[in-house]
This record gives sequence, C-alpha cells and structure tokens, in this order.
Amino acid sequence: MSTATVLIVEDEPGIADILQITLRFHGFTTYTAADCAGALAAARAHSPDLVLLDVMLPDGTGWQVCRELRAGREDPAVIFLTARDAPSDVLGGLALGGDDYITKPFNVDEVVARVRAVLRRTRGAAAPAQRVLVHGDVELNEDTFTVRRAGRPVELTPTEFNLLRHLMRNPERILTKEELLRQVWSFDSAVESTVVETYISYLRRKLDPLGSPLIETRRGVGYGLREVA
Repeated sequence: MSTATVLIVEDEPGIADILQITLRFHGFTTYTAADCAGALAAARAHSPDLVLLDVMLPDGTGWQVCRELRAGREDPAVIFLTARDAPSDVLGGLALGGDDYITKPFNVDEVVARVRAVLRRTRGAAAPAQRVLVHGDVELNEDTFTVRRAGRPVELTPTEFNLLRHLMRNPERILTKEELLRQVWSFDSAVESTVVETYISYLRRKLDPLGSPLIETRRGVGYGLREVA
C-alpha cells in the first residue's frame, strides 16, 4: 500500500510543526509551505494526495491556492484549516472545491481522522491503514480511540483508554504499578496512590460483563492481560 502524501500550508511555524509531527507519526509523508507561492511550488514538485490549507496567508489566501490547484494537473484533495468559522466562509470554501473544512483551534486527532476520511473518498487505498490492537475478542483502534469487545462498543474515558492500550501493547507481560504510573499518568516515581487499582477496577466493570475476565492481578507485582485460549 502506498503512503499518502500531505502538503501542510500554514504560516504559523508552531502549528505547522505539530501537524507535520502528528501526520508523520500516523504514517503520512508530509511537506510544508508557508505562503501561496510556496504551496503551489510544493504541489507541482510533490503532487500531494491532500493539502491542509490555511486561508489567511502572507501573500494571498487559501481560496486562491485552491482555485490554482483545481485548475492545474495536480488536483489534490483539499481540507481548509482556518480560524475563519463564519458559515459564509465554510460554504465558500466548499464551493471552491474544498473537500472538508476544519476551524481553529483544532484537535490533532480529529485532523488525522478527517484526513483519513477524505483520502478514503478521494484516493481509496492511499490512506495508511489504521492501527488496531487485538487481544482475544477485544479490539482497540489507536486512530479513532474506540474499543470494541465481542463486536460491541465499549465507552472508555481517555485515561481508561490509555491504560488499556498500554496493557494491550504488552500482552505477555505483567506490568508493575510503577511502570503504569510512569507510562499512563507520567508520574516519575511510585507515589503512594490507589489510582492504578482504581482504574483497573473501572476497566473491569466495563469489559468483564461482555466476556471472560480480561485483566489479571499478580499480587505484589502488578497487572497484565490473561492469555487468550
């Protein structure tokens, strides 16, 4: 499967860096540009599958860039990414040929999900495969932040999700309380806390009614996932 290429057109370096780091982490090839001229040059040079396009740029607007792209041979998918959130702006951007419209401030995970959705519509297999962890009848999707057990959705809080994800990334290990505090809660040392025990209990209450007990307690050591029969 080929890797999808995303061109990020954003004149704020901090935002451009966050988007580039996140998209590369999720398997995309990325390029950046900070103005209209740079965006059009990068599009000609790299033929991106998708352009994340800011509207207000130093030498013009994203509207102009979109028009040029639609008139050229590159013709990538376009997602506008801008602070302009008036209904007329959204409708105008879509009317120009935009495939989606995301307003600032944004959640980077939502941006990744929207990029994948647009690429599925416009480029089929160009979008990298989603990362799914599986243990027995439990499926955890690291890209959509969803969990299913025996085909049924399980609603987890962000902390519960991160705890289950760390357990599923280490299915053959018993993880100590200290490691879980460090990896899930970013605690540098094993503070006196019942937070791990509390959240293990939360997970059990949500997961165990849908199947056999999933999480094993090794007394005096830590927690792990039970072997799949």
